[in-house]
Amino acid sequence: MQRSLEQRMAIKFCVKLEKSAAETIPMLKKALGVDCLSDRQIFWWHKAFAEGREYVNDENRAGRPSTSSSDDNVKRVRDLLNTDRRLSVRLISETLDITKTIVHEIVSESLGMRKLHPKKTRTKETELVRYLGIKSVRLQEVL
Repeated sequence: MQRSLEQRMAIKFCVKLEKSAAETIPMLKKALGVDCLSDRQIFWWHKAFAEGREYVNDENRAGRPSTSSSDDNVKRVRDLLNTDRRLSVRLISETLDITKTIVHEIVSESLGMRKLHPKKTRTKETELVRYLGIKSVRLQEVL
């Protein structure tokens, strides 16, 4: 970033010396080599400074606000997982209105969890429950 600001200052200096963009490009490439801005960027900045732009800093960008893994979101995910560890990333995402990628980042990096819940394994009891169509898992009452 700092290198880019220096190049913009150099372009602004060339504009003040009334150098054209075509004259500015070889000078920057000779001075900076591989780290030089692209020709298109040099032309853009040259035109902006020639039209009266004073600042070399980037303009503020309007974009999607970053919700990332803020402390509040980490706490909300942790609290939800403490109530039910079998929740999936998708369900947590829908419940808390956070994107799935952010939830996955919070779960894996902030909370240090590898898996939310183990794979469901079928036992003889669960097979019997499915076969009989029972909703309750209390097999003692059935048998």
